[in-house]
Amino acid sequence: MSISEKYPELQQFIEYLQFEKRYSPHTLTAYEHDLVQFLHFQITQFSAPAIQNIQPTFIKSWLAFLKEQGLESKSINRKISTLKAFFKHLQKLDYLQQSPMATIISPKSKKRLPVYVEEVTMNKLIHTTIDTDDWSQKTYFLVLQLFYFTGIRLSELIQLTERQIDVANHQIKVIGKGNKERIIPIHANLLQQLTNYIQEKHWQFGNNQTQVFVSKKNKPLHPRQVYQNIKNLLGTVTTMQKKSPHILRHTFATHLLNNGADLNAVKELLGHSSLAATQVYTHTTIEKLKDIYKKAHPKA
Repeated sequence: MSISEKYPELQQFIEYLQFEKRYSPHTLTAYEHDLVQFLHFQITQFSAPAIQNIQPTFIKSWLAFLKEQGLESKSINRKISTLKAFFKHLQKLDYLQQSPMATIISPKSKKRLPVYVEEVTMNKLIHTTIDTDDWSQKTYFLVLQLFYFTGIRLSELIQLTERQIDVANHQIKVIGKGNKERIIPIHANLLQQLTNYIQEKHWQFGNNQTQVFVSKKNKPLHPRQVYQNIKNLLGTVTTMQKKSPHILRHTFATHLLNNGADLNAVKELLGHSSLAATQVYTHTTIEKLKDIYKKAHPKA
């Protein structure tokens, strides 16, 4: 018997996230992975208890196991969040009277400063000469620019449709986490590049794909393809260890704040639900100021 057969609540919860919460495929996969891992542990260690019989001690045993396996606090906290959402949903459906997560305390995790690419390095990268006859090069170079100029998430970019590009008002409408919409202004030059790209896409492949970006086979881009191509492009100008689409989102936010942007404005552009999520970028700004101070002050 599979885990989904033993625990049908799992599939019900994933369908709830998919159809009611409208979570992205990437987020759904993360939730499902965490829950399958948790339920497998319940099967092997506690003889497959019914959902209603899962005790806080069972959950703490799993978290302790993850800690022993060397999992970082940040990752464990994500799994705790998954379980909290899962059991809260079951409470709403009257499967449970009380969530076993009530006494679970999340471990403290170290706050890491977001990694970003320096402005001079990004300027060098976006002025790179590419082979305009190569569809893949053209696509991923434009993708890189959109990441940097808008701070858009990977899932948001892949799902971006032609209708979400507002040429008249120089902006794009992004569908973010929780199906929330936000408007992001876009540079005139980049907007023109996007318009030209879409026209050429129609000329080459027809009008059957609504997504802005497609592969050379006229298929929607796959997250892994985007990740690898962005990593390769960043690798041409930097030796930094982390090279990913999310680094460009960090870079977008950091460069805005370093150049005087209002924190609340950056919050809205990133689509953060709370200011606390955006404030992490102010630490980077402070570190930059400290570096400037050390280099410029004669007594530093």
